[in-house]
Amino acid sequence: METTRQQIADQLRASPATAAELGAALSLPPSTVYEHLEHVARSVDGDESVLVSPPTCRDCGFDGFDDPMNAPSRCPACRCERVAEPTFVIR
Repeated sequence: METTRQQIADQLRASPATAAELGAALSLPPSTVYEHLEHVARSVDGDESVLVSPPTCRDCGFDGFDDPMNAPSRCPACRCERVAEPTFVIR
């Protein structure tokens, strides 16, 4: 049986996903998935890397968030709470 982190890595090798999508597939809350993603990013082998499509504000399009590995609660530019989650993939 694979560990949770191995399952996350396998899913990200197959296709891009958000923490919410990974959480739904593995029955985990997104906050737990973010913790696992940090470890997965450090543990992938030298030929691979975890790529992150940063969160983006759905109102103003801002995508310059400080930490793309976390889902921000609101946009620092326009204060909107409609922020799309970051998307992760292993390539």
